[in-house]
Amino acid sequence: MTDDKIALRQMLEKGSDATFLREMIGFAAQRLMELEVGEVTGAAHGERSPDRLVQRNGYRDRDWQ
Repeated sequence: MTDDKIALRQMLEKGSDATFLREMIGFAAQRLMELEVGEVTGAAHGERSPDRLVQRNGYRDRDWQ
């Protein structure tokens, strides 16, 4: 959570409004997708849980477009 706050602060300090808006939307969308995947799998990324429903395959970073 602290890393998320640091990343958000770094985005706030950037210049252009269009760039800022694009990055904010990407940041929010990424967090929402992570929450949704955690709900579907029954555990957060990297978390071990006896309640886990499925396994997550690999992950790769993608640029927000």
